[in-house]
Amino acid sequence: MKANEFNKRWPVVGLGLLGLACLWIPSGLAAAQSESEPTEEVGTTESESTGSESTGSESTESESTAGQQPRFGGPDQVDNQIANDEASTSRIVSERLLDPYFAWKKNLQEKRGISLSVDYSAAYLSGNNRVGEDSAGGGIARFYGSWDLVGRESGNTGAFVWKVEHRHAYTDVAPSGFGFNIGYVGLIEPPFSGQGWRWTNFYWRQRWKDGKVAMFGGFLDATDYVDVYAMASPWTGFLNFAFSTGTLTMAVPNDATLGAAAGGMITKNLFLIGGLVDRNSDPTEFWEGFNTFFSDNEYFKSIEIGWTPSHDEIYLNNIHLTLWQADEREEAGEASGWGANFSWTRYWAERWLPFVRAGYAAEGGSLMQKAVSVGFGYQPDPGGNVLGFGFNWGEVNEDTWGSGLSDQLTAELYYRWNISPQFAVTPDVQYLKDPSLNPEEDSIWVIGLRARLAL
Repeated sequence: MKANEFNKRWPVVGLGLLGLACLWIPSGLAAAQSESEPTEEVGTTESESTGSESTGSESTESESTAGQQPRFGGPDQVDNQIANDEASTSRIVSERLLDPYFAWKKNLQEKRGISLSVDYSAAYLSGNNRVGEDSAGGGIARFYGSWDLVGRESGNTGAFVWKVEHRHAYTDVAPSGFGFNIGYVGLIEPPFSGQGWRWTNFYWRQRWKDGKVAMFGGFLDATDYVDVYAMASPWTGFLNFAFSTGTLTMAVPNDATLGAAAGGMITKNLFLIGGLVDRNSDPTEFWEGFNTFFSDNEYFKSIEIGWTPSHDEIYLNNIHLTLWQADEREEAGEASGWGANFSWTRYWAERWLPFVRAGYAAEGGSLMQKAVSVGFGYQPDPGGNVLGFGFNWGEVNEDTWGSGLSDQLTAELYYRWNISPQFAVTPDVQYLKDPSLNPEEDSIWVIGLRARLAL
């Protein structure tokens, strides 16, 4: 499907915003000087470290210790994205564009409890494939924030959280569909579609016990709390979803899915996370979720138990097991199913983050029925840029794609380069071996570039 005329205007807007950040580089370089920086967490935000909240690893607002990420949630949860975008990191350009604007934002948070942000991200992919389109590009503009309405003095805050986006394609094939376009069973930069205006979050968040317990209710993004780890973000980490939530073996529902989730420390070292959400969500008409949730009764349920050395280390040092079950989607023709996912990560020497992740699915409509991912993140300098490498083996889900298809091997290497406090670029290369839906090609190379401007 070709991008419409409205969406074709967005490359100009996106490149203009990214160019605005670049215009600040000369003066920043002139003023740049050596300075010690707090340690950034491997795999966090594009232009700064990303924390998390939601039911997987909530970040402390601004008091996070270097190299650690207390509380619960995934790296893209709204509060964590904002808090870490504001955090100082090692970078080429030391000066920050639009300081009066950021001072206004800080004052708004301190006086009113309102935290907000806007960002623009762009992604481009190109492959040496002989089948399908050989390139794809797209951009996303987002406005997101949270408003602490209760408990600001006690710290046990209750807040309204939102995120609204415009997702648009620069090319006939958006990055989210590029994998299938070349015969690969997988998702590369899944958020970068041509979906247009949509909601991702619209929910209430409640914390207790200094963030050791958190609950969420409303229209959620399940990847904020299910099977999360630091390098899973498509905005700041790996581009290929094989190295993200569920390792391609989980029937993750769409964003803006109505439901509830909760997480908490049940002992000093053990944590428990669970949720129940609608399988039939539509972010472009999220209010229809009330009808599907209460009428169709087709749900995605998950429960996760994990171990961490301490609550303060949960984001980077943990081992967890996630069990999930998905009801049948009658209208969509997707069978019910269940699965299990395992994850181990260890932050070492304030530079390395090795990981081992695996998944199994029995039906349910997932892309893979068995998969294993291994890899690492590395910071050449503490608090600096991030190098990431991952390798994945996957067995295609026969219930979804039929039998007789080959297993796939995927390797990815990326380098996230923080040019300024607000602007980062990520060159990326992927090797796809034996794409299951493309028997004409033994392997495909995909070159990618992602950029993000956060304000």
